[in-house]
Amino acid sequence: MKIVVTGATGLVGSALVPSLLADGHSVVRLVRRQSNAGAGGNVTDAVWQPDRGEIDAGALAGCDAAVHLAGENISEGRWTEEKKRRIIESREKGTRLISETLARLTPLPRVLVSASATGFYGDRGDEVLTEESTSGRNFVAEVCREWEAATEPARAAGIRTVMLRFGIVLSREGGALQKMMTPIKLGVGGKLGSGRQYYSWITIDDAVAAIRHALVDESVSGPVNAVSPQPVTNAEFTKALGRALGRPTLFAVPAFAARLAFGEMADELLLASARVEPARLKATGFEFKHPTLEGALRDLVGG
Repeated sequence: MKIVVTGATGLVGSALVPSLLADGHSVVRLVRRQSNAGAGGNVTDAVWQPDRGEIDAGALAGCDAAVHLAGENISEGRWTEEKKRRIIESREKGTRLISETLARLTPLPRVLVSASATGFYGDRGDEVLTEESTSGRNFVAEVCREWEAATEPARAAGIRTVMLRFGIVLSREGGALQKMMTPIKLGVGGKLGSGRQYYSWITIDDAVAAIRHALVDESVSGPVNAVSPQPVTNAEFTKALGRALGRPTLFAVPAFAARLAFGEMADELLLASARVEPARLKATGFEFKHPTLEGALRDLVGG
């Protein structure tokens, strides 16, 4: 297949592209600046500027599928009003631009797989959440609603459209896991706040596999929770990571300290609880390489 990928150099994209190439697919990376780095063979680059509504539509001609992963990093820096504007606009504008462009192609691509996040559900305590659950009411939930709604031009044109609601993606290459490991390695790690908030997670291998599953399984459409079948509390996650690293996790970070350090982001990302189940992945026969946290951490950190 010829597959268009945005966010190809991000945490998930940089793992996805080599996986697609290894199976003989060709990849068009949509990038902000033309570069030859990593291109060649079955990889080509095409420029887009979603902030300005510009895209090299000709490079997308004849594509069979698109995977849209690009968006402003939500966990870097404090959430000023300007930062929040960039977060929501980068997702809404970019998603709508690629959706509208795909909808104008002849022939139409078969599928668009667009990233979303479990933040869609907001802070829901112990409630078990599936794809049928309602959206939350906080800022991150609003971002996810706008993000998913922007895929509508593709769906309306008859393109099978999948919105993968990713949980915390665990990778040895960076992202949330590296940030969690640092204080534990230093011997000052521990739970955040009460530690009772649920974290829904997925390993990078399973995140890539879920995208590939959505690309080829025609029964998959609409919102799909891309999380492991074992959500855990923050306290459970912290203890498991400490065991994997062979380090104690005796220190706790009070909620007020997290709020002082991270502001609004603390309540929405670190202290919020989302107990999410991958109901549609399981219903369509997806098999997880890492269904349990203990097994995942053994592979990722070598504990």
